[in-house]
Amino acid sequence: MRYAQIASTGRYIPDKVITNADLDRMLGQNVGDWLVENVGIRARHMMADDETVSDMVVNAARRALERAKLKPTDLDLIIIATDTPDYLSPATASVVQAKLGAANAGTYDINCACSAWVTGMDMAARYIATDSDYRHILVAGAYGMTRFVDWTDKYTCTLFADGVGAAIGSAGDEPGFLAGKLVAHGEYYDALGIYTGAAARPATPDTIAAFGKPKVAFVKKFPATFNSENWPPLVRTVVAKAGLTLDDISLFLFTQLNLRTIEFVMQNLGQPMSKTHWIMDKWGYIGSACIPAALDDAIEQGKGPKRGDHVVFCATGGGMAMAATVWKWTVSSEP
Repeated sequence: MRYAQIASTGRYIPDKVITNADLDRMLGQNVGDWLVENVGIRARHMMADDETVSDMVVNAARRALERAKLKPTDLDLIIIATDTPDYLSPATASVVQAKLGAANAGTYDINCACSAWVTGMDMAARYIATDSDYRHILVAGAYGMTRFVDWTDKYTCTLFADGVGAAIGSAGDEPGFLAGKLVAHGEYYDALGIYTGAAARPATPDTIAAFGKPKVAFVKKFPATFNSENWPPLVRTVVAKAGLTLDDISLFLFTQLNLRTIEFVMQNLGQPMSKTHWIMDKWGYIGSACIPAALDDAIEQGKGPKRGDHVVFCATGGGMAMAATVWKWTVSSEP
């Protein structure tokens, strides 16, 4: 039997910091107090002008490879989970393969917005379990959303940030991946996203004149309680699918958009906040990177899973695409 395990994690958060006080000055109004009270965000990080999404991925990947005691050439596949790629085409995964020197790895990107890393780990686990050609797979959640932010729009510039979280899935002789489930509410496809620059609305002069340059925007309202309503049943379903109970789970990690939502969901699940971890307060909202970055940060702080612990990842992305997976931790808890 072949089993998929999480061998290591890594992250990269850019150096430049934009605090809530900075935004207060930029916007000419106090948004910081509301953000702390209602969302939990105090600061966010932004790529340097000469950085790209692929550069950030390479930095995170090198950290994960070092921890797993692997070389880039040991990778069999690179999956980049992103909705802010270097280019519309080709895939950012191919750029990463070249920059990283991972000559033996296949490459592709997946885009289900902020749920893409959890989806990618689900996919990687199934490759590893069913095909002996795949022994080590890099899955990186990559977010460069500040390149698509309107800095005069307080509804978006206050939330979005840049960063990468990555993990290496490897083949092992005991189960790591236990269950996964993907769902979606596609009726909200036109609610939040970057709607200019692709085939439906090309970035022509007329389109830009009408809609502006490509930017992330809230276009249509969707329920403010969407995650609060949908995460608990999804978590319960995937945990039961793994043959476990909620009390068997040592760590729950959710999309890091709103701390108040995470608090509500943990209460709904009957679990203490000590069994989750959050990073939006210091790094802002980093989309598909947020769950692996939170996992990496928890491990680094000594709050991560120990060998034998069970972990749940639950994510929502624009679309609205959702993914949840359950893993048994099979490696040392050392960072």
